Amino acid sequence: MNSQKKLALIIMAAGKGTRMKSDLAKVLHPLGARAMIHYVIDTAKKLKASPIVVVVGHQKEQVKCELSQSGVRFTIQEPQLGTGHAVMCAISEIEDTDGSVLVLSGDVPLIRSTTLNHLIDHHFASTAAATVMTAIAANPSGYGRIVRRPQDTLAAIIEERDADAETRRITEINSGIYVFNMSALQEALPKLNTDNDQKEYYLTDVVRLLVASGCKVGAFQGDFTEVMGINTVAELESAHEMLLNRELHPEGEV
Repeated sequence: MNSQKKLALIIMAAGKGTRMKSDLAKVLHPLGARAMIHYVIDTAKKLKASPIVVVVGHQKEQVKCELSQSGVRFTIQEPQLGTGHAVMCAISEIEDTDGSVLVLSGDVPLIRSTTLNHLIDHHFASTAAATVMTAIAANPSGYGRIVRRPQDTLAAIIEERDADAETRRITEINSGIYVFNMSALQEALPKLNTDNDQKEYYLTDVVRLLVASGCKVGAFQGDFTEVMGINTVAELESAHEMLLNRELHPEGEV
């Protein structure tokens, strides 16, 4: 990534993770010898982003204690009102950033810095207002679907519950990883509302607002095994197996 391009980074880590069947905050669940969020922070640091802001909420003191030596900033999301709300809570920590903002999730520990660098380079090269990382999923059930325009930019992210049968057959999914131009993000965030069945502020609505206003939104395709979120014990075990395989067959990182 071009070092002249400034990048701030937000890591969403406020959720409870109820599907883990545990009282422990999801991002604190161990992946190998460490809490899974450490892998995300290690990757973030390789990108030379500044600042790195972690959004905490559920068991915030435990999460902050776990990360006390990591050199990140914290912002509190209480109550937890969705992904858009998480970014709203973090924006004051990065509002002096004259550049772009990368948004990651603390429960996506397998994402590689090389992949994120490719995403960021694609974003800058395409001069888009925002770029969404996507992936092809063998089973896209539960994920938002990516609808592309003929010129290969993004037309929409359609959540599964809102998708018709044809849209549900799309296998390209939203990973929940985004790069935003800071100015575009700041302009769109105040326009978010909770007019949806979850009564939450969705970060996908920022993308919708940008597309509706005529801004260019890009879609960069990554590998599903890197962007899959950890929501269950079975997925945590699967991620551990993938991590062990990486250690046996390492690839170049930057």
